[in-house]
Amino acid sequence: MSSPFPVRNPRTGVYDYRITPTPASEISLISSTMRVHQETWLQIGLGKRIAILQQFAESLIDHKETVLKALEQDTGRSLISSVEIDGIKGAVDRWAAIACAHKNEIGVSSSMPHISYEVTYNPYPLVGVISPWNFPLTLSFIDALPALIAGCAVLIKPSEITPRFAEPLRKILTTIPHLKDVLVLVDGDGETGAAVVDQVDTICFTGSVKTGRIVGEQAARNFIPSFLELGGKDPAIVLKSADIDHASTALLRASILNNGQACQSIERIYVDEAIYADFMEALIHKAQQVTLNSDDIHKGILGPIIFEKQAQILQDQIDDAREKGAVIHTGGHVENHGGSWLKPTVITDLTPDMLVLTEETFGPLLPVIPFNTVDEAISRANDSDYGLSACVFAATAEEAIEVGRHLEAGGISINEASLTALMHEAEKNSFKLSGMGASRMGHSGYLRFFRRQSLMINNGKALPIHAFDENYISN
Repeated sequence: MSSPFPVRNPRTGVYDYRITPTPASEISLISSTMRVHQETWLQIGLGKRIAILQQFAESLIDHKETVLKALEQDTGRSLISSVEIDGIKGAVDRWAAIACAHKNEIGVSSSMPHISYEVTYNPYPLVGVISPWNFPLTLSFIDALPALIAGCAVLIKPSEITPRFAEPLRKILTTIPHLKDVLVLVDGDGETGAAVVDQVDTICFTGSVKTGRIVGEQAARNFIPSFLELGGKDPAIVLKSADIDHASTALLRASILNNGQACQSIERIYVDEAIYADFMEALIHKAQQVTLNSDDIHKGILGPIIFEKQAQILQDQIDDAREKGAVIHTGGHVENHGGSWLKPTVITDLTPDMLVLTEETFGPLLPVIPFNTVDEAISRANDSDYGLSACVFAATAEEAIEVGRHLEAGGISINEASLTALMHEAEKNSFKLSGMGASRMGHSGYLRFFRRQSLMINNGKALPIHAFDENYISN
């Protein structure tokens, strides 16, 4: 029997909640039952599946107060938690439109005109989702929704750091026929996640490179596909023609939104030396206006650092930079208000060996580095083990695009930042250590949950074995 373990409230620092990890034996039983129900889920058809998921999204809104309270306790912030809930309906509609537009491929062989074919799509029966703590609801369903629409059953293991929201979701699911049988959330830690990987037909993981390697290796041993969305060290390049007010506004938001606790947060800012002083003045001024929500969850911009260990990582990066000669212009100290808060921390006078430039930050740190040439900026931006996304600012989109094409990252925002968090139609792949597998955006985000099966039809005579007689060929 698994023992309960405590869960910390990021606002108060108090361990005020408990979960009991679901044991591997129970995961096995749950998975077996879900596989049986998945057959019915597939048979009811695409239209019915979409209608049920739309009902689920509406029920989330109807029970928003309860779900929101749990998310607020999980993450310590209110507005973004509300956006997570409201966003499910739009996500269902978006995936539904993609699914309805999809058709089986029908064609005729170019080399053998009497052979026609049809490519059909068979969903994986059971999909596993292991989600992170920074956007608990959104990142549990970013993979689950297209998989469910495809006809898969989905087993979700939320992060043990932010597990509270799962319970009100389970209660909502009990009221929705069919869906409650093919969408299950289980509590637990890494061992629970490993048990999930052992029971599913494909696994979706969002989180750190370290854990992603473990998940990917286990999936490979089990001979199942894995879709890994891992860390980032996203760079921004601000060319000398850029609008300084526009760029500094966008980059501040993209660096500190959700307290910088997002894979696509900007973590390195490279600015042309010609506009560096003016850019710094604008950025520092705007960063100083940012407020904390430590006194009231409904007032202020930045919530607490959700994961307790992350606060120490951030302070270590700041201290390392300071000790090596960096200048801290704003913030710079993790504040204790029960939980841990950190104001936007603008840092300059950096050297390449500083942790803030080499390791993933996942917090509201803004290291800013001047450059002399565009080639230098591109080289420094690409000098990373990560390649999730990046951004470029210039007077025209064409000028920025020319630079963006040289960046080693999957999603490039032009004259904006972190657009991959705001729009989901454009497909992208993670470069380097930032992940692997098909894009979770666009049509690929839907089609990755299918195995393709080709039906090849002979409409003519059968090819005889004599066609391969050596004498027949030579004559």
